[in-house]
Amino acid sequence: MANGETAAYADVDETFAEFQERLNLVFAKARSLWKEAAARIHPDLQPSGYKLLTFIARAGSANAHRLAECFEMDKSVVSRQVRMLEDLGLLESRPDDQDGRQRVLTATPAACEALDGLKSENAGRLRGVLDELTLEEMQAASKVFRLIAEL
Repeated sequence: MANGETAAYADVDETFAEFQERLNLVFAKARSLWKEAAARIHPDLQPSGYKLLTFIARAGSANAHRLAECFEMDKSVVSRQVRMLEDLGLLESRPDDQDGRQRVLTATPAACEALDGLKSENAGRLRGVLDELTLEEMQAASKVFRLIAEL
């Protein structure tokens, strides 16, 4: 192997390592933002409950079984989080019309209002960061995130 090829492989390895490091930082930042957002919705809300609540609000409704599947969580963990969300007045449940054993979960109007406010703030923060990128750079970044999401 020629010296140029060895240097090129080293550059790729170094770039890949830096990419992994940056991706880890993005995940750490996301966890931090979830914790902050959960506390802003309610001081007793845990990040895992916040993630379930945002999913339910975005979907319009869900049941505990679907949440457990989507988030790869144990049903008992989902049940505890759902109970807490209900106790905090952020979630309502009713029997499923198709299967009375299931409960249909919906975000309360107060939860939706709080989530909408956070969504607007977060969109503004993200737009502020992305304004530094060209359209082509944003499209490339979007492609990278899509490919990662499809792993």
